[in-house]
Amino acid sequence: MNSDNKKVLAVGAHPDDVEASCAGTLFLLRELGYQIHVATMTLGDCGSLAYSAQEIRRIRREEAETACKLLGATYRYLGFNDLSIYNDDISNRRITACLREIDPLVVMTHPSNDYMSDHEVTSLLFRNACFYAPAPNYDTLSFTPVARSSAIPYLYYFEPLDGTDIFGQRVRPQFYVDISQSIEARLEMLGRHQSQREWLRSHHGMDDYVEEARRRCRDAGERASKASGRAVAYAEGFRQHLGHAYPRENFLAQALHDRVVPETASC
Repeated sequence: MNSDNKKVLAVGAHPDDVEASCAGTLFLLRELGYQIHVATMTLGDCGSLAYSAQEIRRIRREEAETACKLLGATYRYLGFNDLSIYNDDISNRRITACLREIDPLVVMTHPSNDYMSDHEVTSLLFRNACFYAPAPNYDTLSFTPVARSSAIPYLYYFEPLDGTDIFGQRVRPQFYVDISQSIEARLEMLGRHQSQREWLRSHHGMDDYVEEARRRCRDAGERASKASGRAVAYAEGFRQHLGHAYPRENFLAQALHDRVVPETASC
C-alpha cells in the first residue's frame, strides 16, 4: 500500500447517507491531513412528495455540495437514479472507473445487508470495484483514460440504519470510532440536507432526523463504552472487509489509535 496515498472515499447511495453514517470519522481523518472524497450514486430523485424528480435532483445536489464544503471534501455524483442501482456489467465498469480516477487508500460504504436495495447494491458495486480497479485488463476506457488503480484499498462498511438487518436483528460492528470530538460537525453537515426532513417524516415516520442521528451515535457510544470500560459519548460503528486479497490490517485503528474501540460482544 502506498504510504503517500492519503485519499479517503466515502460513498452513499443517496445524498446524506454518508453524513448519516460516517461523517464523524471523516472529520477526524481530515484533521490528520487525509483528503476526503464523498460520492453519491444518485441525487435522491425519488425522495420527495413536493418536488418533481428534476427539481429535487437540483436541490439535493446543492445540499450535498454545501455539506461537503463543511468537511473540506470533494463531491461527486455517479450518474445513477433512485431505485435503479443494479449489479450489471455497465454499472461495475462505471464504478471501477470512479475508483481508478480517485485511487483511494480507504473506501467506506454501505453494508451488504441493509434496509433497501439501493444501499445493498451500492455496497456490492464498490466491493467489486475495489477488487477490479488494480487489474488493467478490466476495460473501463469508455469511462476513464485511467487504466488501473495502485492497489486494492481498505474497505469498510458503516452500520445499517438502526444497526439492524432486514429482519430487525442486531448487526454488531467489529469496532467503533469515538466521534465525541466531531459529533457537532457531523450533525451540522447532516443538517445541510434540509429537503430531507419532510420526506423522512412522511415516508420513514422520522420527525427530526438530525436528532435521530444524534440518538444513534449516542447508542453506539453506549455500546462502545461497554466494550471499552471507558466513557464514549458518541460513536460510529464499522465492519472491515477482510476477504482474500483485501488489506487485513485495520487502517482506522492505526490512524485514529485509542479512538477505535473493538466490539467485544458476539454478533
